[in-house]
Amino acid sequence: MYKEILSEANKMVRNQIQDQKVVDMFENCFGDTLTKTTNYLDDGTVFLVTGDIPAMWLRDSTLQLRPYLLFLGKYEEIDRLVEGVSKRQIQFILQDPYANAFNEGPNGNRWDDDIPLQKPSIWERKYEVDSLCFPFQLAYQFWKYTGKTSVFTDSFKKAAQTVISLWKVEQNHTDFSSYTFQRPGTNELKSDGKGSPVGYTGMTWSGFRPSDDACFYHYLIPSNLFAVRVLEMLSEIFEDVYQDATLQIAAKNLSVEIERGIQQYGLIKNDAGEWIYVYEADGLGNSLLMDDSNMPSLLSLPMLTNHSKADRIYQSTRAFILSEQNPYYYKGRYASGIGSPHTPKGYVWPISLAVEGITASSQEEKWEKIQLICQNDANTKQAHESFDCDNPSNFTREWFSWANAMFCELVLDFCGHPVSCK
Repeated sequence: MYKEILSEANKMVRNQIQDQKVVDMFENCFGDTLTKTTNYLDDGTVFLVTGDIPAMWLRDSTLQLRPYLLFLGKYEEIDRLVEGVSKRQIQFILQDPYANAFNEGPNGNRWDDDIPLQKPSIWERKYEVDSLCFPFQLAYQFWKYTGKTSVFTDSFKKAAQTVISLWKVEQNHTDFSSYTFQRPGTNELKSDGKGSPVGYTGMTWSGFRPSDDACFYHYLIPSNLFAVRVLEMLSEIFEDVYQDATLQIAAKNLSVEIERGIQQYGLIKNDAGEWIYVYEADGLGNSLLMDDSNMPSLLSLPMLTNHSKADRIYQSTRAFILSEQNPYYYKGRYASGIGSPHTPKGYVWPISLAVEGITASSQEEKWEKIQLICQNDANTKQAHESFDCDNPSNFTREWFSWANAMFCELVLDFCGHPVSCK
């Protein structure tokens, strides 16, 4: 089904890279999402499994498709795949906009017995702002790459309205939100599942990070920055596709409110007197200085938001998070890079190495990150979730399709084929 696409992608890489190990790993990873994770359903939508967990994440399923966006409008098979995933994501949002991961059907599969218990169709109900951003970004990218508006259905419009309303509710989480999450004895939210105290900022509240770990302070800056950009996308869609001025203005106004909150509560000066972004804030004077490997991260801002690689605040933030001032930046015998509280101390994530390379300004740095990922694959020709930077034969997740996709995006970027639509 995908023979021609696989052949073209492999040729694009072979024309630029002579390192056979890199080429072999690219070919293995590029075919991964296309041939192993897709299930075309009877309604024309596509269920995209994350890898070795039998569920579809709204975030992961978008990011798993990034390297294939370059082939939209050229191959009908890719158009059909991306449109099918997009429409399935919209169905999931309408099922429960607070959920982050879903089952293929109402089979009752779930990660744990959480409180409140999720619906049978839901794998996990951790509320993450970014999970509601990525599906709209994917639909927007499909539109821009193909010129097709077939993803912009009545259901899409209803889902967008639902998310705008939800984000407005979560601007005042303490007073207006009914969302709670408890997982006794593990990764639950404080205050009986309601989360730690927050003040009003104009930003929208998130229960969990894109790592699926609970937020410490609940205004997650990279996710709010991403939400600003996604609301701008929705504003454009409402104006150009739906010709709905009311929704266009609503999306734009909310983006302005969130952006204003970020500027007031999401920035701090470093020791050199330069402004940098914090990772989380609570609107009560507290903030958290760190970055996590999972996207959206502060490191990934040029890939997801209006920030350019040369943006002064981004560059200052980047310098901080790629140093040992970031508590999750690790240096070891075989690699240095960003990890996550989600995985053991000293474990670096190939996703963050790929993002570091994609957002780098030089070909030399991009190639260095390609080599780091490739040389630390434990001879599997796959990019895992994380690996021990002192012993890369120790890694987490046997099969993590998102990491494979990010490696492919980095290689294609190095070869002069970046994912440019954001």
